[in-house]
Amino acid sequence: MKKRKIAVVTVARSDYGLLYPVIKRIKEAPELKLQLLVTGMHLSPEFGNTVKIIEEEGFEICEKVEMLLSSDAPSGIAKSMGLGTIGFAQVYERIKPSLLLVLGDRFETHCAVVAAMPFRIPVAHIHGGESTEGAIDELIRHSITKMSHIHFPSTELYAKRIKRMGEESWRVFVSGAPGLDNIRMLEPLMSIEEFQEKYGIDLRFPTIMITYHPVTLEYENTSWQLQNLFAALKSVDQQLVFTYPNADTTGRLIVEMINDFAQERSGVHIRINLGQRGYLGLIKHSVAMVGNSSSGIIEAPSFELPVVNIGNRQKGRIRARNVIDVGYPKDEILDGIKKALSSEFKHSLKGLVNPYGDGNASQIIVDVLKSIDIDDKLILKKFNDSIIA
Repeated sequence: MKKRKIAVVTVARSDYGLLYPVIKRIKEAPELKLQLLVTGMHLSPEFGNTVKIIEEEGFEICEKVEMLLSSDAPSGIAKSMGLGTIGFAQVYERIKPSLLLVLGDRFETHCAVVAAMPFRIPVAHIHGGESTEGAIDELIRHSITKMSHIHFPSTELYAKRIKRMGEESWRVFVSGAPGLDNIRMLEPLMSIEEFQEKYGIDLRFPTIMITYHPVTLEYENTSWQLQNLFAALKSVDQQLVFTYPNADTTGRLIVEMINDFAQERSGVHIRINLGQRGYLGLIKHSVAMVGNSSSGIIEAPSFELPVVNIGNRQKGRIRARNVIDVGYPKDEILDGIKKALSSEFKHSLKGLVNPYGDGNASQIIVDVLKSIDIDDKLILKKFNDSIIA
């Protein structure tokens, strides 16, 4: 039997972690051939050269697509997008995939999808229909939805949004969030002792994990936002563990400011990349998360972890009651942290149900990839007007 070639695009440690269970199932499926395409921050030494982690985990990389310029200015991002589109076009000419699988809302991912259109390569999209109003990701995600042929939204509400965008119902499969599969598939998660041995951080001390990404539609305010966050963090006693931001506009400024802050305050640790077991282990053993990462919205509820979500980057996403939304001013952030650390709030999260599924998304996704017919019906899209009445 001729295997169906599934090209999977991963652009950074963030989407690779979410895609990991899906990639693993594709690799193990006898009906499918995995074509793993690696690009973006994975190939940047500045962001940890995380392509090595993919290789260490036993996945064969089909192609590497270099596209990132050493600039996070708007012009640099736009030029990188142009290079990425050219690079992916050259790759598709060589490997001729049966289907392209992408996740989320990164500009690097958008390049991969744009380049696939002239080749008539059908696109399957994970995590469509969501909303992040403070970032260009909002525009990119919905653009990818309209260029995609199969949709794997994480909740019923997001599925309804996709259908309201004119997508035919038979193309939409509610899967849940594949990142939750990792919690089960990577058990046991990294213990406190293992974490200390590998990363030199003792999580027996109460620890707040912090991930702050650029709010790309507010990039002119990045310095002010970070100054307020640091001012709030100076007033708390807990150990702080920072992870790196994405390579978006002003991402390098955030890295620079984090490093400067670490020189001013004791008990601050910075890690470029923790890997999936390490990152989920940090979530498991932390007392709170602070920042604007989607992991606070999607993965953290499964650990009943209090999350202080700052600003507009995740605005519009469904959230569980573990999320405390605050603005950018120092006092709001500090009040949010105090609430998150209170025993009353922590106790209120007992029995929390994660709205993003039960950790079986990868099986749902791969079953569809194996069975769906790749024909003109799939490739020639129609706008479903019946939803608009």
